[in-house]
Parts: sequence; C-alpha cells; structure tokens
Amino acid sequence: MELGQHQIDAVNRLQNGNILCGGVGTGKSRTALAYYITKVCGGRINPKTSEQYLTITNPTDLVIITTARKRDTFEWDDELAQFGLSRDREISYFPELGIWIDSWNNIKKYETFHDALFIFDEQRVVGKGAWVKSFYKITKKNQWILLTATPGDDWQDYIPVFIANGFYRNRSEFLSEHAVYNQYITKFPKIDRYIGTKKLSRYRDQITVYMTYKKKTVPHSVYILVDYPRDTYKTIYKKRWNVITEQPIKNISELCALLRRVVNSDESRIEKVKELVTKHKRVIIFYNFDFELQMLKDMGEELQITTREWNGHDHQELPDTDEWIYLVQYAAGAEGWNCITSDTIIFYSLNYSYKATVQAAGRIDRLNTPYTDLNYYYLYSHSPIDLAIRRCLQQKRNFNETKFIKSH
Repeated sequence: MELGQHQIDAVNRLQNGNILCGGVGTGKSRTALAYYITKVCGGRINPKTSEQYLTITNPTDLVIITTARKRDTFEWDDELAQFGLSRDREISYFPELGIWIDSWNNIKKYETFHDALFIFDEQRVVGKGAWVKSFYKITKKNQWILLTATPGDDWQDYIPVFIANGFYRNRSEFLSEHAVYNQYITKFPKIDRYIGTKKLSRYRDQITVYMTYKKKTVPHSVYILVDYPRDTYKTIYKKRWNVITEQPIKNISELCALLRRVVNSDESRIEKVKELVTKHKRVIIFYNFDFELQMLKDMGEELQITTREWNGHDHQELPDTDEWIYLVQYAAGAEGWNCITSDTIIFYSLNYSYKATVQAAGRIDRLNTPYTDLNYYYLYSHSPIDLAIRRCLQQKRNFNETKFIKSH
C-alpha cells in the first residue's frame, strides 16, 4: 500500500461532512480509507514502508455506499485489502472494526446505524427522493464523507450536502434565499438564476477537498468525422415523419431518437470503427442504443475478435485474450469499474451527459495503468444533432433535446 503526496495532502485536509473531489483515477477510494484509519480511528500509517499500522485508538465501524457494480466486482474489497482490512473479521488486521459495503439502492437499510463512518461513493444525493431522505437520517447520527469526480453542475445539486452540514434547515429555506423563478412558468416552477452565490461558493469551498496531481498519463483525443444520410435526416426533421414505423412522430423525444438512429446507423461509422479496432488490439467502445450494440457485435463477429459487453442485458467481464473488444453502454458502465489492460476508448456515439462522458473516459486513466499515452476516439457527423451534442460537451454542458429542436 502506497499513498501519493496528493493523497496524503487530501487526508490531512479532510474533515467530517466533506466532499472529496478528484478526477477519475486519482485514488479517492484509497484516500478515503486512509482518512478512516488515521483521522477517524486514530491510527497511524507509514505510506512509504510495509509497516502500515502502529495502533488505533478509536475503533469505528465503516459503511461504504457505492454503485452496485463496485459492490459486485469487489473493487472496494481490493482497496480494503491494501490496508489489511476486510469485511470478514477473521482475516482483518483489525477484527474489532465492522465493515459493510452496499449499493445506493440499499441505503435505507443503514438508517439505524450510529457512530460509524459512512463513505458515500459516487455522487447520488441530489434532489429530494428516497436516497436523499435516508442520507439525512444517516448523517445526523454518523460521521461521513462523500467522494465524487464530477462536482454538481447546478447549485441545487449541493442542497442535500449543505443541509447535512447544517448550513440550511431544509430545501425550502435554501430555495427561498437563493432561487429566482421564471415568472412566466407557474405550472412547473423553473429556476432562472441564483442570488447570494458568493455565500454559496464560500460554503462549497468550505466543505470541498480537491485532489490535484500531475498525471503520468497523456490523453490523446481525436474527433473523427463520419458521414450521415442527409436526405433521410431532412425528411424526418422537416416532415416529422417516422421512416421506420411509417407514422407521424409524436413528440420531441421520439424525433431526436429517430434522428440519432439514422445518423448513428450510417455504414461509414461502423467502417471507421473497424479501422480503429484493427489498429488497436484491445479496445473499449462506449455506445448509447441497442441498435448500436447489435451493429458492433456483428462487427466483432465479422472480424473474429473476442467481444464482450456490459449493459442492462449482460454483465460480462473484460476479456483476457490478446485481442478483444469490450462494448459498454454509457448508462450501465460509465462509472464504477477500471481497466488497466487497454489504452484505447472509442466513443461510437456521443452521450448527452458531460459527466457520463468524463466518467467513461476515466475507465482507463488510472493511477496504476502501465500506459502513458491514452487514446480517445470520438465519432461524430456534420448532422445538426451531432454538432449540437459535441458543442455542449465541449462547453461542459449537458445536451437538451427541447432546446435543440426549438433552436433549429
């Protein structure tokens, strides 16, 4: 077990109720566990030698709330092992420490816990749903920190954390003090802007511990232009006609989905992917839709390359052959797993979410990767919808279908 200087610095600054914010692959999990052992349990770590612990003076149970994938792939168990810890008390260096690892879907099970440390992995406490309610109950009786690679995009994303830190009594107090609503939209109130943002920035900076370090990896992002069926695109857009079902298009969502289908199904896109997987022997490909998955699977079969997938249908592990293709659906696999056996990601189609795109890119950008140069290929066309999505991502914004249709 080794800690980098950026991790040691973060441990020294971390306090109860903080957000540990570091880019994907900066070692937030290990940093959080070092914080747990030293500042919560009163232990000592020598990060430069194998003699890690001298003693702990304040045994405290640990609960890690993470993604279902991280729980199921035992990623946190591997990190615990680096510290000599285990959920199995019989093999743990400190058997007096109770340790639980579970997914966000089961957070309600831990509402009765008290006097423990909770590590909330991957930001999920936004809005006002069931998870947030459980989060409030837990943080009142326990110590806690939150780990994230992508901080909130909007001040509303910080509301639960601000409330848990005692800055506001509830959501209503926050909104009444800082939110200015659109006076013309009354049925579904829409926030136009925020006031008192200096105060909000001060609160955010007070609880956020940033991890910064000079990476050894060098990302190489290449945007590759592919073709699209212009005439079909125009027919769909102007006539609002579904060329697949031969029926009128019902709404904006259907319109955008159909536009993306005809754009992303163009043969030039799959041909470009063939070139790339021939050039790079082990490739991760991110995609959005099931029709894309089928095209990519057919390609893998045609090229006779070992192909595996991770999505809502199948949870297959990374191949261990010399050449392989790993097909990952953004929603299922943009976060919560790591790969150090590949240096190349192909984004077959662009995702609406800036956060998901950053998380996806981080799957191969890890502290322990043996590679220095990492390759990222983004396929896009000159279709209006592709250009609009790319523009939003470059501006670190999410793509909005309604705004797109209204502006074109």
